[in-house]
Amino acid sequence: MDASTRGGIIDGVACMLILLLLGSPAAAQEDAKKSNYLTDIALCNGTDHASLEARVNGCTALIASGHGKTAALAIAYNNRGNAYAAKGDYDRAIQDFDQSIQLNPTYVKAFNNRGVAYLKKGEYDLAIKALDGAIQLNPSYGSAFANRARAYLKKHEYDRAARDYDEAIRLEPNLEAVWSGRCWTQAILGALEAALEDCNKALQLASNNAATYDSRGLIYLKMGKFDAAIDDYSSALQHDPKLASALYGRGLARLKTGDKAGSNADIALAKTIQVKIGNDFTRYGVR
Repeated sequence: MDASTRGGIIDGVACMLILLLLGSPAAAQEDAKKSNYLTDIALCNGTDHASLEARVNGCTALIASGHGKTAALAIAYNNRGNAYAAKGDYDRAIQDFDQSIQLNPTYVKAFNNRGVAYLKKGEYDLAIKALDGAIQLNPSYGSAFANRARAYLKKHEYDRAARDYDEAIRLEPNLEAVWSGRCWTQAILGALEAALEDCNKALQLASNNAATYDSRGLIYLKMGKFDAAIDDYSSALQHDPKLASALYGRGLARLKTGDKAGSNADIALAKTIQVKIGNDFTRYGVR
């Protein structure tokens, strides 16, 4: 599966927020006020599985209080931006990330998260620019490399995506998403054996990822191992029944094994989910 269709790797919850806020004189004036502060901090940090609306409200209360230090306010804006992004309100999220960066121009997490929000909006050049900023601030930030790779994938710049995944894996080898992303990229580029190794590594780290099974299905399809491709595409669909690429890929593999009826059913269903899915497979070198 195109790694760029997955959720981005965001950074948000900051334990330092409680210290920065309680370190301000106004935050400790009276017990009741301090208790409210602690509640807002917990909500803004997303602790105890707070709802997205509660997280937004908690951060908003902290921002409106006017008592936090600049660094704490930058964290609160970042956390509220993450909550807005999780709600799909990317414009508000970007506004908050912008404000966070204005308050603290060295706050690398806000650059990364702004990049992810632009990626979700389909504004790939702006995503890359934001992620460039994160990497410039912290050249060891593996998640930013992985997110920039996803933006390059969306622009069909597969070689650049592969290089970013290489760096992300060097920096954060235990992150499943980077192995799965490079697997997909290598599969498109035709480095099938290397792609297969990456997919297998990703599945060792997370065996329930539909995207990785989908990617390995493409590898087997390109290798001509159609039964293996069908098995992997079916595994992907167990985890995500509406995954158009898995349906279409399984349809192609079934056609190659002589199952025309099954092929037609899979391909027709895939096209109801994603009309131009066939164009994607043509770009991947599969017809």
